[in-house]
Amino acid sequence: MLNQNIHQISPRPFLKWAGGKSKLIEQYTPYFPKDFKTYYEPFLGGGAVFFHLQPKNAVISDINSELINTYCCVRDHLEQLIPLLEKHQQKHSKEYYYYVRSQFEATELASAARLIYLNKTCFNGLYRENSKGLFNVPIGKYKNPKIYNAELLYLVSEALQSAQITVKPFESILKYANFNDFVYFDPPYYPLSSTSNFTAYNCNSFSEYDQIKLRNIFIQLAKKGSTSYVI
Repeated sequence: MLNQNIHQISPRPFLKWAGGKSKLIEQYTPYFPKDFKTYYEPFLGGGAVFFHLQPKNAVISDINSELINTYCCVRDHLEQLIPLLEKHQQKHSKEYYYYVRSQFEATELASAARLIYLNKTCFNGLYRENSKGLFNVPIGKYKNPKIYNAELLYLVSEALQSAQITVKPFESILKYANFNDFVYFDPPYYPLSSTSNFTAYNCNSFSEYDQIKLRNIFIQLAKKGSTSYVI
């Protein structure tokens, strides 16, 4: 059962995420449509825009299956997830971090707790995988990192109740978004130089071809009458 004393704060991202838009929401807000049928976000990440809008109908997705599993566990099994997070909180150390990082968890709940723990304790909250799909970010320099905020997680869980949360490639949006839907894209950035070419947050890198594909999808959505927004 959700905590009844959770409305003192607003829902916001519970994960750190590279390129997150929490600090930029206010300057984007005037450009968001006032009325729409369904909200779609194919590059979910930290979900700053979703939590800001709190749409009644939403389909939020990402190609990162561990990330999507974590959102689903926060939405559906928060009461069971919090004790696992508390265990990580109590055991955190440099040695423990690298031990957890090296493990593959057997259950969805344990995997979600692992991702949140690593996200809160790794360098800059970065999510990065090597070519084998293994998380490889070193530990961050935090003295006493807070692994979770129970009050925030309860509010996030409530906000997610009406959302469909799925693992899907971004191009699948063309099968679902229609007239008067709002599609928000926040893809990996295209590198401006050879020294800023990191786009591989997981083992499936986001290539120049994907950027072109995204441009074409944006054009097709406009023809269907969807409102699309790319940052």
